[in-house]
Amino acid sequence: MSIRKIEREPEVSVGLMSGAKSVVFELKGAFVNSAGQRLNEGTYNAGPWINEVEIVSMDGWHDFSASEYCLTPVEPTASFIIHNVVIGIGFHWERKMDQRFQGTLKIKLDAAEQRLAVINEIPVESYLTSVISSEMSANSYPELLKAHSIVSRSWLLAQLGPWKKERHKPSFEIQTSDGEKRLIRWYDQESHAGFDVCADDHCQRYQGRATATSAAVHDAILATFGQVLVYEDELCDARFSKSCGGMTESYDAAWEDSRAPYLAVSYDGEEFPAGFNLPLTSEANAERWIRNSPPAFCNTNDKNILGKILPDFDQETADFYRWRVTIAQDDLQELLRAKLGVDFGAIHKLEAVERGASGRIVRLRIVGERETMVIGKELEIRRALSPSHLYSSAFVVESEETAGGAPARFTLIGAGWGHGVGLCQIGAALMAERGYDFRRILEHYYRGARLYGLYSAGV
Repeated sequence: MSIRKIEREPEVSVGLMSGAKSVVFELKGAFVNSAGQRLNEGTYNAGPWINEVEIVSMDGWHDFSASEYCLTPVEPTASFIIHNVVIGIGFHWERKMDQRFQGTLKIKLDAAEQRLAVINEIPVESYLTSVISSEMSANSYPELLKAHSIVSRSWLLAQLGPWKKERHKPSFEIQTSDGEKRLIRWYDQESHAGFDVCADDHCQRYQGRATATSAAVHDAILATFGQVLVYEDELCDARFSKSCGGMTESYDAAWEDSRAPYLAVSYDGEEFPAGFNLPLTSEANAERWIRNSPPAFCNTNDKNILGKILPDFDQETADFYRWRVTIAQDDLQELLRAKLGVDFGAIHKLEAVERGASGRIVRLRIVGERETMVIGKELEIRRALSPSHLYSSAFVVESEETAGGAPARFTLIGAGWGHGVGLCQIGAALMAERGYDFRRILEHYYRGARLYGLYSAGV
């Protein structure tokens, strides 16, 4: 398709919460509802009432609206605070935060479930100001912030309106092929209903004004306003992850079986290091790569650099580039029962059936005394082997053999954090620290893509 400029900056609807029994929010400034009624600054509670949304203030005033309650700010500076927003859902840093947002607040009712969704409608560039301050530190290097602005804008718009592509969705059922049970699935943005994107790591982090911003963030947004990545006249679905572990992965290894040439495999450095061999689809090459710590842009444990580029809760993790996790036999059996709904009995082996070109396992065979099954793709593997998520599926397995029985425990020795596709956030930050500008950073992670001004400020 051909990319054409658009007349004005789009708006995006962001799901802040879903499935809530009730919601406590504060208005900072005046808002008006759909009927033109003014709600002044204060604290309110929202809850389901049969087929309506009920809003109750602290002094007992209440109002109802069928299926959706919409509040629009009277002044652009007005904001609202949502209490107890869960961030990092399902990950090891999961926690609750009170978060402050600008723009329109919508509270929608799922009548069948009698649950609420909280949605923020906001212009794209204002949304991005929060995103790049939530994904990375607002005090990070300016060239990283510019690059991330373009990446996040490209990814977002590729999920919306005329630029959104239809994707094949995998079955979520266990299937049998050639006598072997298989569960191959992946997770993507299209699972959302009622809003464009969520505010969490499932899409990209959007923590409103709860996360400190900076002059550098605002400068990065203005310097790149409306700029996106395109490849052969198609808007780039620009993916990113925290640390590629030294080698980026291809799109098809993590999601559907289709190629995106700009999301190809590449070494995260200048010259591939001596002593290592490609491809990492080879088990021997992958094992040597993962068990060692080859040089790469994202290979750093420098606390000063990580402290400058990462949000506070990301700094709680120290082992982005190489890591080690040990799982006891009983714990592994329970995890697999809970995550996959399968009773494998004692686990005898975890073995890679297929690896992507970054060394990430795309298909993993679990060999148990009662069941044997192949699972994939990378996120399904990470979910199955951890109470939250493994850092990545780039790992090799050590097991403690026991006489005549199953191993007592399994140790996973791994590389990287995340799916590894597209921009490596830590690698890009180290490129910026070494003096690369944002254009060179984008060229490194999105080969063959080019910059394009989709819309302009003030148009």
